[in-house]
Amino acid sequence: MIGDVVETKQCQLKDAMDLFHSGQVVKICAPMVRYSKLAFRTLVRKYSCDLCYTPMIVAADFVRSTKARDSEFTTNKGDHPLIVQFAAKEAQVLCDAARIICPFADGIDINCGCPQRWAMSEGYGACLMNKPELVQDMVRHIRNQIDNPRFSVSIKIRIHEDLKRTVDLCQKAEATGVSWITVHGRSVEERHQPVHYDAIKIIKQSTSIPIVANGDIKTLKDAENVHHLTGADGIMVARGLLANPAMFAGYEETPLKCIQDWVDIALEHGTPFTCFHHHLIYMMERITSKQEKKIFNVLSSTSAVLDYLKDHY
Repeated sequence: MIGDVVETKQCQLKDAMDLFHSGQVVKICAPMVRYSKLAFRTLVRKYSCDLCYTPMIVAADFVRSTKARDSEFTTNKGDHPLIVQFAAKEAQVLCDAARIICPFADGIDINCGCPQRWAMSEGYGACLMNKPELVQDMVRHIRNQIDNPRFSVSIKIRIHEDLKRTVDLCQKAEATGVSWITVHGRSVEERHQPVHYDAIKIIKQSTSIPIVANGDIKTLKDAENVHHLTGADGIMVARGLLANPAMFAGYEETPLKCIQDWVDIALEHGTPFTCFHHHLIYMMERITSKQEKKIFNVLSSTSAVLDYLKDHY
C-alpha cells in the first residue's frame, strides 16, 4: 500500500532512483507553475511526500541569465530528493542547464507534455511528443556530458490519440537511457475529460523502466486505486496536494496542524503574500463555509491573514 511507508527505509534512501527500487510506490509532488516552490516542497515533505519537482523552468533563460537562476530556483539541505523540470527545444542548451543544476539537485525532468499555447508556440512542452528523435538527443547529451551516474534524467508526457505513437516515444526514450517516465493520462486537447488510466497501464506493460501515473488523483485512496489500475511505480499529484498537502499522509482534508506548518514555513522562507495566501485558499477550500471564504479570500496582508486564522482556528 502507498500509505505504508516505513520511516527507517525512507531515511536510508539517498536519491530518486533508490526510491523507485525501494518496493514502495513513490509519492511525488508535481511541477506546478508558481506553486511547487521551496516552501511548499518543505511542507509536503513533512507529510510523506517522497520526491518533489520544481516548477517548469525555461532552460535557455536559466543558462543565459543569473537573474533568472536566482528567481527561478532556490533549494536547501533538506530539499531532497529534488527534480528540476526544464522546458527546452535544443539538446545542448538543456545540457548546459543540467550542468549548472547538477550540484544542487538529484536529476532533471524534460517537459514534453505542457499543453499551454505559449509553450507549444515556442517549441516547448507537448511539441516534443511529436519529436522522439529530439527527446532521444536531449537524453543522450545529458548522459554523455554529466558524469554523475546517479543524476536522473526523466521525461513527463501526455498521450497521443494514437497510443502506438506514445508507446514508440517511451520505448525510444528508454533505449537512450531515460530514468523514468511520468505519464499524464490525457491528450494535449483534453483538459477535464476522464484520465485514460488504461493507456498508462499499456505504457507500463510496454517498457521496463519505472512509470509514474499522473492525473486527477485527489486522495491517498485514489493514489492506491490508480497504482492497482496501472501498475505504475510512482504517483504524481498536483491539484490534490494544493487542496490537501497532507494527502499522502492519509488525511482526507487538510488538518489544522498542516495549516499551522504552512504559516510557519512560509514566514520563515519569506514567501510573497500572494503565494502565501493562495496556498491557504486552496488548503481551506473544504473546511470553510461560503461566508468565511467571502471574507478570507479578499484579505490583503499577511497580518490580516494571521489575525483571521488566530480568531477562527
